[in-house]
Amino acid sequence: MIQRDYLIIGAGVGGASACEGLRKHDKRGSATLVGAEMYPPYKRWILSKNFLREKSVDSKKLIEFDERWFKTHKIETRFATIVTQLNIDRRLAVLANGETIEFNKACLAMGSRPVRPPVAGTNLGNVIYIRSIRDVFALREMAAVEKTVMVIGGGLLACEAAASLREMKLKVTMMHRNTHLLNRYVDPQTAVWLTEYFAKHGVSMLMGESLNGFEGKTVLRNIQTKSGNRVQAGLAVVACGAEPNLDLVRNTPLSGPHGSPVTEYLETEEKGIFAVGDLAFYPDRIMGGVRRQTHWENAREQGLVAGANMTGKKRIRYEQIPYFWTEMFDLRFDFVGDFSLQPTRIDLKGTHAKRKFVARYCQGEKLRAILLCGATPKEVENAKKDLRNALGK
Repeated sequence: MIQRDYLIIGAGVGGASACEGLRKHDKRGSATLVGAEMYPPYKRWILSKNFLREKSVDSKKLIEFDERWFKTHKIETRFATIVTQLNIDRRLAVLANGETIEFNKACLAMGSRPVRPPVAGTNLGNVIYIRSIRDVFALREMAAVEKTVMVIGGGLLACEAAASLREMKLKVTMMHRNTHLLNRYVDPQTAVWLTEYFAKHGVSMLMGESLNGFEGKTVLRNIQTKSGNRVQAGLAVVACGAEPNLDLVRNTPLSGPHGSPVTEYLETEEKGIFAVGDLAFYPDRIMGGVRRQTHWENAREQGLVAGANMTGKKRIRYEQIPYFWTEMFDLRFDFVGDFSLQPTRIDLKGTHAKRKFVARYCQGEKLRAILLCGATPKEVENAKKDLRNALGK
């Protein structure tokens, strides 16, 4: 049996940052990082952007923590390895090859997986879910043959993928059950403008339509909508959201309906076991309430905090303004704050037409979120400070 002081399950940026956090405060404790993918932790957020559309991008530049980093910091890595069982009481993890790791403390950083729509044909060839480097390599190969692609969804990943594929000169159609893009995040006026912006860039918009199924014997041939339409397509990219990878801890206190519940220190109900990134359902000390964030910046910051807290030599609360960003065509959006509710009042400075504006979203008289388009890094940092001040934090 292998014995370790620390076990990190998941080799994304959350797990790697947990390793970085713990090594800042414990140089000697034995640690193992286990990850299902064969690659060291990489910048997943870049996959749907320039890594997809620019074939000359060096895969090595995608890596966030290379194997040399782990060797230097004396952290054992097990890539292309799955943890099949986790015994919380005995603090044992069983790997797919039959090995068992006994650990003192652990960090769950398994990330999330794409939601597969409950329709027929989701496993057909040429139906792609962008989650890993391998997915993007497959999409590139298919795009070289099939020049017509349907993107299912209207959220961040769907918009990023559609914009990249259009810049690759493909004929792109977007199918979204809502009438406008990014409707979950932005105000109606901005959503209308953004949808029209995509159309002006040559993306065909099939809005207000819901997916009914994929048709084909082995590879995709047609896409059915619930209204009865049949759309010919040789390639589909499905981006209908993501769900946390909680199968390993299902039916335990580490799994809940919204993620893995943690304290403000990112520790679960089980002392010594932490959760970060797409898994962590954490109390938001700044915005209020409890939330789960599924963005790279969040996983990065939470990993550093959890890693430090795992050592027992630090006791750090996770206190961050929710933040994420996206790029599509020549647009850059920064999202600062809580976008889970539609605002009751919107204060807009700048114009959509010039692609340079700031929209402040309020609930009643209280500022809750700030959307920036075409902002500088300094403007984004100032927005974070403004929101903190508005909340009295």
